Amino acid sequence: MRNPRSLAFDVLVAAGIAGLATLPIFLRQTPRALMWLGLIMAAALLVRRNRPLWSMGVISAVALTQVLFWGPRFDPVPYDLAVLIGMYSAVKYSKTLRGGLIAGLVVVIGIVIEVARHFDAEHWWQMPLFYVGVCGGVWLMAYTVRQRVIYVAGLEERAASLEREREHLARIAVADERAAIARELHDVVAHSLAVMVVQADGGRYAMDGDPEKSRQAMATVAETGRAALEDMRRLVGVLRGSGDSPAGRRRITLAELDPLVAGARSAGLTVRVANTVGVVDAPALELAVYRIVQEGLTNVLRHAGPDAQVDLDLRRDGDEIVVDLTDTGQGGAVATEGHGLTGMRERVSVHGGTLLAGPRPTGGWQVRACLPLLEGVRA
Repeated sequence: MRNPRSLAFDVLVAAGIAGLATLPIFLRQTPRALMWLGLIMAAALLVRRNRPLWSMGVISAVALTQVLFWGPRFDPVPYDLAVLIGMYSAVKYSKTLRGGLIAGLVVVIGIVIEVARHFDAEHWWQMPLFYVGVCGGVWLMAYTVRQRVIYVAGLEERAASLEREREHLARIAVADERAAIARELHDVVAHSLAVMVVQADGGRYAMDGDPEKSRQAMATVAETGRAALEDMRRLVGVLRGSGDSPAGRRRITLAELDPLVAGARSAGLTVRVANTVGVVDAPALELAVYRIVQEGLTNVLRHAGPDAQVDLDLRRDGDEIVVDLTDTGQGGAVATEGHGLTGMRERVSVHGGTLLAGPRPTGGWQVRACLPLLEGVRA
């Protein structure tokens, strides 16, 4: 669909050429047929943007007809200005520069014909200089405008591409943030609720026979609930835009594994721990290790059954931190991939590590995560 403004401008240009072809003073001095040639040129200019080469071809054919049949007496005439307009349009609007070169070649041929017809005239050399200067100037102006349009279009396309890339990266960032929040939410809720359920059941059973143990269980439930509420409050702050990112909302170190293991023991698990990792100055890595251990203990509480024993081995193996968590429980219920194992895999993948999780041949379940140490924390 043509732009109404450009269409109106082309109509005015064509009307101008038609006006030159129908000037009374022109018609009194030239044959009537020349007027029709001018009107044909004017009509061809109406499609100079959509069909630039076609328009230039029609104008060139009409100009050649004028030269062949009416000779140098009526050469040039006012409406021959259409030749320059047609050449300008071919250079500017052709899909490739080849169209502009063809139009320039046609004009050069016309100049050669004119020079040959006036070769015997006095000062004949002035005519080619004039034609070359005018036509060459118009061609170069059209070429400059064409290059400018291409340059601006390239900048616009680049800006649009950058905008699309920015939106794509923003969507990826949002998806990553949502995945991180989902992992944190699952870790907080699943572990805390598992501990609270086990403690509540134990306290209920011990209420009559051992009131002191029941009170301890209720205290553990309350303490676990308060910690979970604090983490939930911070997560909600992230969702509302008033908190930090999930990984950075508070520093979790490997030293906090002791309270985590103590909570699992208070819930009835027998946990043996061997920790030879030492100090690791890598907050993101420490958080990943903590959450992997937390999820492993939560799965044992939920699925291993009564009297399960857990062995937790944290060690350095070359340039990696290895988390080995095994239990002697049933473990069959977690054979299907759930949110917890998915969260583990995502955390390990972020750090470029590996995760193996599955039933042991001798019974129970095993989780082994290998997380590479960063260059600055290997010492």
